[in-house]
Amino acid sequence: MEVKGKLIKKLQAEAGTSKNGKAWESQTCLIETDDKFNNIVAVKCMGDKVKQMNKLNEGDMVNISCNVYSREYNGKYYNQIDGWWFANQNDSSETNNDNDMPF
Repeated sequence: MEVKGKLIKKLQAEAGTSKNGKAWESQTCLIETDDKFNNIVAVKCMGDKVKQMNKLNEGDMVNISCNVYSREYNGKYYNQIDGWWFANQNDSSETNNDNDMPF
C-alpha cells in the first residue's frame, strides 16, 4: 500500500529493549491525504527506517510505501501501518538510498 500526502507531524521517537534483550526504536508520523473523510493516517516505522523517515520534514509532500496488518488481542482487532520506504514528492532524489543501483 502507498500513502501519499503532506507530512503534518512527526511524533516523539520511542526506544526500549525487548524481552530477549534486543534494542528497538520506533517513530510515528502523521500524513494528511486528499481523502474527503478520515484524511489523517498515522504511519509507524521501526529500526533503520526511523532515520529514513527523519530525512523528511513537516510540510513536505511525501510518498510512503507501507505494510498494513491487524492483530487480535482479547477478542479485539487492532490495525497497524508500518512504513518501509519514504520519498519526498518535491525532491527528485529518493529518501531510501540503501540499495542504490547504477540503473
